[in-house]
Amino acid sequence: MLFFETIKALDGRLWHTKWHERRAHRTQKTHFSNFEPLDLSLLPPPPAKGLWRCKVIYGEKLQKVEYHSYTPRSMHSLRLIESSIHYPYKALDRKELEELFGQRDGCDDILICEDGLLKDTSIANIALLYKGQWLTPKEPLLPGTTRERLLHQGKLRPAQLEISDLAKCEKIALLNAMIGFFELDECIIRQRSDDVVRHFTR
Repeated sequence: MLFFETIKALDGRLWHTKWHERRAHRTQKTHFSNFEPLDLSLLPPPPAKGLWRCKVIYGEKLQKVEYHSYTPRSMHSLRLIESSIHYPYKALDRKELEELFGQRDGCDDILICEDGLLKDTSIANIALLYKGQWLTPKEPLLPGTTRERLLHQGKLRPAQLEISDLAKCEKIALLNAMIGFFELDECIIRQRSDDVVRHFTR
């Protein structure tokens, strides 16, 4: 079984590598009895200019490193999708996630929920601003490195977030390694194409 890390590379520098190493080491310890701990200091250097997505594929040891130029995806609409999908590790096989993404019904991405509890989008953790505090789902689909770093810094608080909480919060943000902590200026969340759950605006 193979896994991967997505690391932000900007103007020749890899960002927040210690958080990616921590997650990779936890993954390796869980899945392999013998492994070479991923050492991101040994990666080939990224391009000297521009924003790049570094994809590190690994299993018991490092398998492959790829650099891809990166343009952030436009994100103005999310479709709520109920699913019991299990994706606690960043596995290279994302077939189930891709199938859910295919149900976005014209939206930019999906917002996965299970038994009424909010989880993640297909590519990011989420956070909701409620009474001046940024909250993130206590049990996300995948514990992201940006989420872990901001929890460690005290900038996020874990909470059981329900679909009904979308109507109570003031803002929504997406979190992943490439976009960091990104507040959406405007975002429509739908259950169906004609059913708006919440419309966030600046």
